[in-house]
Amino acid sequence: MRVLLFTGKGGVGKTTVAAATAVRSAAAGARTLIVSTDPAHSLADAFDAPLGDEPAPIAEGLWGQQLDARIRLERSWGDIRAWLLEVLAWAGVEGIEAEELAIVPGLDEVFALADLADHVSSGRWDVIVVDCAPTAETLRLLSLPEVLGWYVDRLFPVGRRLNRVVAPVLGRVTSLPVAGDEVFSAGQAVFDRLEAVRELLADVDTSSVRLVVTPERLVVAEARRTHTYLSLFGYAVDAVVANRLLPDAVDDPWFDFWKAAHAEQLAVIEEGFAPVPVLRSELRGTEPIGVAALAELADDLYGELDPTALLHRGQPLRVESHDGSRRLVQALPFGTRDELALSRRDDELIVSVGPYRRAIVLPDSLRAREVTAAHLEEGELVVEFA
Repeated sequence: MRVLLFTGKGGVGKTTVAAATAVRSAAAGARTLIVSTDPAHSLADAFDAPLGDEPAPIAEGLWGQQLDARIRLERSWGDIRAWLLEVLAWAGVEGIEAEELAIVPGLDEVFALADLADHVSSGRWDVIVVDCAPTAETLRLLSLPEVLGWYVDRLFPVGRRLNRVVAPVLGRVTSLPVAGDEVFSAGQAVFDRLEAVRELLADVDTSSVRLVVTPERLVVAEARRTHTYLSLFGYAVDAVVANRLLPDAVDDPWFDFWKAAHAEQLAVIEEGFAPVPVLRSELRGTEPIGVAALAELADDLYGELDPTALLHRGQPLRVESHDGSRRLVQALPFGTRDELALSRRDDELIVSVGPYRRAIVLPDSLRAREVTAAHLEEGELVVEFA
């Protein structure tokens, strides 16, 4: 079973590359499902075929699905939302304002991701290709299960027990709607689904992220940051796709500047992302629409490679022995000392890179040890323990 997630800055062609990969996978005989979690939903346009909220056949061995995040939000958040609406009405907020406040921004897209675990467990597919939202949204979606899981593990059980004690008292002294056990049960079900997704996407043997870039400085810079943050949360990047490269056949002098700029950025990509392989795809004369055109693009991109293979096996987080002591190594490609912060709280190591933060639960072999030093070494955060 393989799950391949494609993401990149808006406009780099990630949907087209994801669709081409799915076509190549199905042509090789794998039962392939391509899923769009991008709210823009341009997957149907890429195939020039109608796609909806349920998997629909596109070609032999290939199905497509454009997930309706709102439907999944209603299904998973309904009981919690109903209680929040009661609380807001008690506080004097009603109507459309209450409807909007009862929805956590971005939660609908997270529930769309939760369907991946169901698809994997169904056994219907050999390969699932995911056309993700642009990088900023993807990072938020992929990191949310772990971030919310931290709160659930620590606060949820306490809150549930406290509610059972306090609710009868509050009912006598105030009309404030108190969450019933069905609300807590719905919350637990939500977090269980998110945890299943997190475990699936963090399994490097099953799931890989592929970054799609064009040879432009701003695009490459964002992809470098994305690689850092994906590594921070334990998600493996097994390939980078350099898309829309000017072909050698373009020899008009007007393009000389752009060809030189592309060559410069391609060198930055290959050097900066090493040892992650860089796949190349040239700019095509016509927009690749439909299965036949996407198959040609896949041939150009992958050549003799199996597009569903694990193209690079990285280990974002590991613990190793070194000179008689232990050290934890966290992959942080392109991380810099200026944006890195590190702290220790009980059995957790808190790592912050830019606006992103992760609490790493230390293994038993490190919990009783003190941190003695930390430094960046060739794209990795190395934390030394006594």
